[in-house]
Amino acid sequence: MSTNVNIDWSKLGFAYSKTDLRYISIWKNGKWDDGKLVKDNNLSISEASTSLHYGQQCFEGLKAYRTKDGSIQLFRPLENAKRLRNSCSRVLIPEISDEKFLDACLQVVKANEAFVAPYGTGATLYLRPYVIGIGDNLGVGPAPEFLFGLFCCPVGAYFKSGLSPVNFMTSDEYDRAAPFGTGDVKVGGNYAASLLAHEHAASKGFADCIYLDPATHTKIEEVGAANFFGITKDNVFVTPKSPSILPSITKKSLIYIAKEYLKMDVQERDVPIDSLSDFKETGACGTAAVITPIGGIEHKGKLHVFHSETEVGPVTRKLYDTLYGIQFGDVLAPEGWIVKVK
Repeated sequence: MSTNVNIDWSKLGFAYSKTDLRYISIWKNGKWDDGKLVKDNNLSISEASTSLHYGQQCFEGLKAYRTKDGSIQLFRPLENAKRLRNSCSRVLIPEISDEKFLDACLQVVKANEAFVAPYGTGATLYLRPYVIGIGDNLGVGPAPEFLFGLFCCPVGAYFKSGLSPVNFMTSDEYDRAAPFGTGDVKVGGNYAASLLAHEHAASKGFADCIYLDPATHTKIEEVGAANFFGITKDNVFVTPKSPSILPSITKKSLIYIAKEYLKMDVQERDVPIDSLSDFKETGACGTAAVITPIGGIEHKGKLHVFHSETEVGPVTRKLYDTLYGIQFGDVLAPEGWIVKVK
């Protein structure tokens, strides 16, 4: 364990920093090896690896949290394991079992415990599992070998504003994913396809762009790299449903919290872009951002403002406080949501 971790936790952003150890496991001759922790944060792979040329790779993101009593816990890691299996299956990568995935998470967190921020700072330890095709392979086809890796970084807020409203614009020129494509799995190509659209939105002063459904461009799908939700004027929690949306674990958790903790009605359905006036509050949600309140959405040159461009809406605040409380151990979690790091 590192003995000289000197981090200003209050100034952390969402950026890479090298920690002490990371996990590596190799699939070869039809099976995964036992895996091990290594110090080197550089990979040496074949120049012909399928991950480099044909995008045969996928990844995940989850966090470890320090609670008030000083212990460390993971939030719904088996949901990440399930989603990684789905991603692996979609791009013909051998699946990672729940047991192997969780073991890798626990090993990395324990080995880098000094990088888990103290309770009360708001910072967390972000875990990035990934699986890539490696080995010598020139033609288009599955790799002969695969690498499952997992590293961690201490992080702060994804958006510099933290829990403050930001504005987004709809994307008319670019789609995040194709109908019946890979939008519902966490593969790198989806994110590469979003870079230009993000740069376009940022150049106009927006936090990111909102992607509409690729078939008709009439319905909201995702907010940058996050899922969308809205609170209607009659207090219904609404989130889009589409086969090209990545199923967010944060969104799944918010649906449960809205139903069971806040006693709200919940609807997963189409969200037409021309129905913005139905919502009193909207937000983006995901592991990295947690919840980002949306102040306004610009569509076809017109900015529609929701609750406020400067203040968080009351329902969004309740959702955030409840989720944040569960993640940091201050609110009783539903059974199975929390895994303690021992």
